[in-house]
Amino acid sequence: MGDFLMPTLGADMTEGKIVTWLVGPGDEVHHGDIVATVDTSKAEIDVEIFEDGVVEELLVGVGEKVPVGTPLARIAAVGAGPKAVTEAAPPSPPPPAPKIPVPASAPSPAPAPPVSTDGHRTRISPLARRVAADLGVDPQTVTGTGPHGSVVRADVERAAGTTAQAPAPPPPSEAPDRSTAMRQAIGALMSRSKREIPHYHLALDIDLHRTEQWLTRHNEDLPLAQRLTAAGVLLAATARAAARHTDMNGHYVDGAFAPADGVHLGVAISLRAGGLLTPAIKHADTLALEDLMARLRDVVQRARTGGLRASELAAPTLTVTDLGDRGVDLVHGVIYPPQVALVGFGAVRPRPWADGDALAVRPVVTATLAADHRVSDGHRGALFLRDIDRLVQAPEEL
Repeated sequence: MGDFLMPTLGADMTEGKIVTWLVGPGDEVHHGDIVATVDTSKAEIDVEIFEDGVVEELLVGVGEKVPVGTPLARIAAVGAGPKAVTEAAPPSPPPPAPKIPVPASAPSPAPAPPVSTDGHRTRISPLARRVAADLGVDPQTVTGTGPHGSVVRADVERAAGTTAQAPAPPPPSEAPDRSTAMRQAIGALMSRSKREIPHYHLALDIDLHRTEQWLTRHNEDLPLAQRLTAAGVLLAATARAAARHTDMNGHYVDGAFAPADGVHLGVAISLRAGGLLTPAIKHADTLALEDLMARLRDVVQRARTGGLRASELAAPTLTVTDLGDRGVDLVHGVIYPPQVALVGFGAVRPRPWADGDALAVRPVVTATLAADHRVSDGHRGALFLRDIDRLVQAPEEL
């Protein structure tokens, strides 16, 4: 059928390293199955496959770092019969593509994935694998309760007889290396963005008085985990507005703009060890506000503890960064290529606000837009921000 390739998980990724294979020669795979874990400069990411078939051969071994687009495995049609069912040593990888330099003291290659007594590899999430190593638990002895029987953190802790609440920290030598590599990757991408994309910037103050009143009423009898927030309303309004203003939602590739087929909203998430990831909430404009908030909580948790999928990092068509919880008033964003716009939100603060002929104190947030002048202009950008404001004033309709 074809080759399964090293995916690109964002414009700043040039290469990746196989940490774990969850399948082997002879295994049948289906669309959406997680087949491997890949280590990028930012995080360990679960990689899924997008076709049905049988693994014929693994071409890249655990611990090998190869450029984006390198064939990782050969996939045959179901029933075709694999040509080989043994894991021969993979061929020498092709010459590496130009890459972002990383510190010399890179972490040691990860061990081969555990194999159960029936010959099948144990599926285990990146976080669960780290926790198992810390607690001295053999993953192949653990019964998995995750998707497709995969072992998750709770399974490992249960097997070890512990209920640790915090994720296991990486080894001291690994954290600085990953943080440094991530900073270098982000810096290289942002330099490219400022150099190649003709940015223009706009800002608009938005009155959240009506939104906060509605949120107070809506959340009154809800448990904390189900309550909506102003940040969720702003995210939903941005997604809805982007569906109407298609010149803010898409990619600029090979000298031309391609509008996206849906609003896949990238959410900038800061990591505890430093740096950030920007996974996408797919088709965010079609989600009810409650569903969007649930997706947001889920993706933030998985970004910080492990378990993001490759498709989530490759999908964003427009990015939102919200630094309100950090106390800043204004975000001057830099576009993530090949996207063409980025929306930023600052802190919600009480400010003087003209209400007709009277002066009132209102909760106000500053929304900013960084957009690509090759695709839109200040007039179009202003209409986009105004549309976000209009939608925020009617949160009950989101």
